[in-house]
Amino acid sequence: MGSAYTPGLTVSRDTVVKRTRRLPIKGEVMVAQGDSVTADQIVARALLPGPLLTIKYSEKMGISPSQIRSKFPKNEGDAIVKEEQIGEFTGFLAKLFKTPPLTSDVEGTVEAISEITGNVLVRTAPIPVQMDAYIPGKVVEIIPEEGLVIETRAAMVQGIFGVGGERRGHIRVAVADGNTVLEASHIQDSDAGKIVVGGSSLTLEALQRASEVGVSGLVVGAVRDVDLTQFLGYDIGVAITGQEKINLTLICTEGFGRLPMAERTFQLLKSLEGQFASVNGATQIRAGVIRPELIVSHTGDLSGHVAGEDVLYLEIGTPIRVIREPYFGQLGKVTELPSQLQVVGSGAEVRVLRARLEGGEEVTVPRANVEIIATS
Repeated sequence: MGSAYTPGLTVSRDTVVKRTRRLPIKGEVMVAQGDSVTADQIVARALLPGPLLTIKYSEKMGISPSQIRSKFPKNEGDAIVKEEQIGEFTGFLAKLFKTPPLTSDVEGTVEAISEITGNVLVRTAPIPVQMDAYIPGKVVEIIPEEGLVIETRAAMVQGIFGVGGERRGHIRVAVADGNTVLEASHIQDSDAGKIVVGGSSLTLEALQRASEVGVSGLVVGAVRDVDLTQFLGYDIGVAITGQEKINLTLICTEGFGRLPMAERTFQLLKSLEGQFASVNGATQIRAGVIRPELIVSHTGDLSGHVAGEDVLYLEIGTPIRVIREPYFGQLGKVTELPSQLQVVGSGAEVRVLRARLEGGEEVTVPRANVEIIATS
């Protein structure tokens, strides 16, 4: 048996999923350990400090910065509201021309009064941040003032690449098989708020149609880079995805171009049709790998099933996917795990494996060039 330093890609009908929900700053956790939560339930909240705005007080009043404390009617920590009088002009010209008093054009709390710049800094009202559970399940850990960990038994499909953040909806399979390209005509008006499953790829028109209809998520085998760039309006590069300003989430289970969705993946998604799913397109391919995912939570007791029991090992018969050329995206099963290092095309000596691809071809590839597909 080979130790699995190889990354795993989960395609499972029944696994235990844990997700940590953490606030960006310290706040309040609104549930307790042992509570059951729904996907859209608010489980934690915090208040982000509002923006800091500047009143150029000495400039507006025509005074020197050193006079600001004697003229400005507020102190640090005082509230200030819009249109409130904060200064009165004096002198012969002010009286002659009946100059109106200076009023505030900002609202908030006075944070600083500078005798150097003559400016007043006002902190606007805090911005509330609420965090939902994302998946239904049980709260198994509380991180005081920061967040919580939710556990659920679920069907799960991880993809290779995705864009778009966390969304939810009921699954609808829009094509007959995993080889069919998702066209605009497959997207129905009734798909608003749903997770639509396609086949090998999808057209740019299908992406645009799904966005117009209000589809929550799309799951397909692959996407053409040129279509994704045109849809987003920019080249996504190699950064972490998931923060794109788009109104849907896209998950690609196989890669880029036009690649048939793996039969086991398509059949699992088909069996989940009509069920409520949580999706997230966030992807990171470097250290700390993050996979795009679709999760359909099951009801029932989680006892007796240990999270992470689908331990990933390379052994004879392990299903794998090749993630480098010349066999990129192809699926197969391990047939041999040679113990000796072998020289590859680059001249490096590496550990390799032999695999039989779905088309029947037997190939030798570096172990680092494959990922294990966890199935159950």
